[in-house]
Amino acid sequence: MNLLNMPELRIGSKCAKKPIIQGGMGVGISLAGLASAVAAEGGIGIIAANAIGMIEPDYFQNSIAANVRALRRELRKAREATTGIIGVNLMIAANDFSPLMEVILEEKPDIVFMGAGLPIKGVPVKELRASDIMIVPIVSSERAVKLIFKSWQKKFEDIPDAVVVEGPEAGGHLGFKKSDLENPDYRLELILPRVIETLKPFEDKYHRTIPVIAAGGIFSGADIFKFFNLGASGVQLGSRFVTTNECDADLKFKETYINASQDDIVIIESPLGMPGRAINNKFIENINNKVTIPAVSKCPWKCIEFCKVEKAGYCISIALNNARMGRLDEGYAFAGSNAYKSTEITSVHSLIEQLENEFLLEIKNAPIVLK
Repeated sequence: MNLLNMPELRIGSKCAKKPIIQGGMGVGISLAGLASAVAAEGGIGIIAANAIGMIEPDYFQNSIAANVRALRRELRKAREATTGIIGVNLMIAANDFSPLMEVILEEKPDIVFMGAGLPIKGVPVKELRASDIMIVPIVSSERAVKLIFKSWQKKFEDIPDAVVVEGPEAGGHLGFKKSDLENPDYRLELILPRVIETLKPFEDKYHRTIPVIAAGGIFSGADIFKFFNLGASGVQLGSRFVTTNECDADLKFKETYINASQDDIVIIESPLGMPGRAINNKFIENINNKVTIPAVSKCPWKCIEFCKVEKAGYCISIALNNARMGRLDEGYAFAGSNAYKSTEITSVHSLIEQLENEFLLEIKNAPIVLK
């Protein structure tokens, strides 16, 4: 490896100059502005598709149509802004998975990242292959990896192009039981090598390298170096990109990260019945105390079948969209475990440069050789 640069990240036919993926942050946090800025710096920028139509004026009247329109527009804006690698984060569990996938097939981003479920049923693998769109599932365990790859092998005689392994320190919805979040056996440092080992037979059979990308709680270049030494080929960071000028959220949203203390990062129970990590505020306290907040109490449409709006007392998409617009009294910000370490708003260019410098410093000082 050239010690003067970070290693490249190759996913199928796509090659990023920097092994950094900007995580897809839904309900308008990572749109074309942030994604194109990251891609222009040599990383991989991701537009999050979930509830993206909330940036449209008619979302409450035509939810699916608004999502389709917004995703198409943001993809085109990103393409106009950069020739770098652009991806889409698409939720398997979303009830508009199919129409959003149609947009992806038509607009042809470089990569589709699929989480919130296992990409086994309803994934148009042949069509994605024909469009040269790389396919990357997001998982939280080696068991999920094995299920996906065995299923693909049987159904498609194919396998995904890479895997994102998201640990329990991530922001937003977490693929773990609440009781497992503090369990040392579920640390990303332990899950990552197990996933890499699980993929070896598939790499051997298909004569392909399957890059594994570490995600969840990664904040610094030193963190990146640590996971590379554990076998990762790249890293995904979400929260770190929130406090950039190019992030598509309101300034007040970004300032919640800068003003947060470590104790402000809390685990909530989402209306989806899953644990989530967010920055504590008055809204969360009101919800916990069963205070009705009319502005967020109505479900626009059943975007996810198992969502329990009535039980939770609020629609999470509306709450997250309010936060995106800076209305933190009617919503909250999802954030990773290390979000409180952010101290300033900077540019994507400066952030990636800092991460690279920190990474290279670790190489210089490391007692072992990075593989």
